[in-house]
Amino acid sequence: MQKLLAKFERFVVLTLMAFMMFAVLLATIEVGVILWQQMMKPPVYLLNVKEMMEVFGFILMVIIGLELLETIKAYLDKRVIHVEVVLLVAIVAVARKIIIMDYKEITPEMIFAVAALVISLSIGFFAVRRALDAPRKMGDEGKR
Repeated sequence: MQKLLAKFERFVVLTLMAFMMFAVLLATIEVGVILWQQMMKPPVYLLNVKEMMEVFGFILMVIIGLELLETIKAYLDKRVIHVEVVLLVAIVAVARKIIIMDYKEITPEMIFAVAALVISLSIGFFAVRRALDAPRKMGDEGKR
């Protein structure tokens, strides 16, 4: 039964990886199409700030997809979810949201909420990174 469950889990993870790869490929093509369409609008080959923000948002979405793919790959290899990578994906996702926000339509409460989220994720990333680096430093000191 345990062997069947392990094979099923591996099948599901590989399927999710295939879906993520397909989604990242489609998102990359979408970035190219959007960039091309925006550059062909008059004035040709020039992008205004709004158009650049849209393109940057899609590029960051592709990066988020790649990071999620890396998380799935790490789970497949080591059967562990790397909290550090998940926090990094969350930070990139929030950064994407910040970049594409229309600041004319946002309330001060929303800005404070996003700031609190960025600070929380940064502290969490710092804490996880520090916890992961501590055993390595202790191992290096023992070699001296």
